[in-house]
Amino acid sequence: MKDNGSYQPYSYFQLMEVSLRELLVEKGIVTETQVAEEVAAMRMRTPAIGAKVVARAWVDDSYKQKLLENGSRACEELGIEVAALKLVVVENTPSTHNVVVCTLCSCYPRMLLGIPPEWYKSRSYRSRTVSEPRAVLAEFGLRIDENMKIRVHDSTADMRYLVLPMRPAGTDGWNEERLAAVVTRDCMIGVAVPKSS
Repeated sequence: MKDNGSYQPYSYFQLMEVSLRELLVEKGIVTETQVAEEVAAMRMRTPAIGAKVVARAWVDDSYKQKLLENGSRACEELGIEVAALKLVVVENTPSTHNVVVCTLCSCYPRMLLGIPPEWYKSRSYRSRTVSEPRAVLAEFGLRIDENMKIRVHDSTADMRYLVLPMRPAGTDGWNEERLAAVVTRDCMIGVAVPKSS
């Protein structure tokens, strides 16, 4: 693999990906074009998709109820394919703050947030968020009041979590597009909160 003008050896996982892809193509299970299209589609997924879901929930109470009852079905209502995964949406309230982690690997709602950040996959985040969530959130600049409960949600291979953050003050009268613009990826993981300015 060429990097900065010199050849670097493949990492273990890069070598596994190349080997598996070449084997699948050789066996006629997929084509190089299909692989390239899937990779392109994956790269087009961004946190803006999840922000659209959050903004809709902020302006439409009936949609919010559907989202909290069955996140997968509610997303499909907006044309967002969740596949076979179960999407659980957890709501931040004045008394409870939610944060998402995957302690085993890096299970993440890619269909709504795109590619996970490196810190989400790190061993430190994965282990410390469960044992000392308040300290981890403080490192992200998010200080949670001692009286507020913090709930940590551990994603699994077939279930993903999305945080529905509280709508920020001062956003009355904003349309969905403007609201979606203040919803970041980190808000939907629970390591930040949206701000109106």
